[in-house]
Amino acid sequence: MVVIENMLSPQEVARYREVLTSLPWADGRATAMGMSAEVKNNHQADPADPTVRQLANQLLSRMGETPQLISAALPHRIFPPVFNRYGEREEYGWHVDGAIMRIPGSNDVLRSDMSMTLFLSEPEEYEGGELVIATEFGEQRVKLPAGSAVVYPSSSLHKVTAVTGGQRLAAITWMQSLVADGAMRQILFELDQSIQNLLRQQQVDRGELDRLHHVYHNLIRKCAEV
Repeated sequence: MVVIENMLSPQEVARYREVLTSLPWADGRATAMGMSAEVKNNHQADPADPTVRQLANQLLSRMGETPQLISAALPHRIFPPVFNRYGEREEYGWHVDGAIMRIPGSNDVLRSDMSMTLFLSEPEEYEGGELVIATEFGEQRVKLPAGSAVVYPSSSLHKVTAVTGGQRLAAITWMQSLVADGAMRQILFELDQSIQNLLRQQQVDRGELDRLHHVYHNLIRKCAEV
């Protein structure tokens, strides 16, 4: 589970929210698959709406410009981001994301390896509405500032607790990684983060950095599915 702070600036969040406020919202259960529909109770912006598609494309571009996200997920395919809204008494019970997803408007499919939730409401604007992710270390509860995101394995059981006051806006998406093995993806992420931290230090031997960089990319060559 990786938290990405300030993926969107406050000004960008305000623009997203302004546009989303003017759009119609539909019952989110219409897009749920299998057993998820039984526990889903929220609203979703119409992904076929041209304005929604424009917002989704803008967010896709920002994702491609976010080094921490690329390092954590090594995305090969990304599902067009979906915008959802939780009002009072709305929630999404325990579920696991579908393993195979068809990309809207195409015959292409992706394997969901990593999920991302980008928060568009400030934590103090709503009560409840926490993203809860079941991990080997217990339940992790996530409620981030607007503009920040969390990336986590799509294979994880997770839920959104009931909103008891206010309104929760978010964008969600799923990614197929170049590296299917989650343990190897975690190793690559930690190695890349160490390299990036060393690059920011003043007195680091360039030869040692080149050696680590060499190892990192050769591991990706060995593990990537392209």
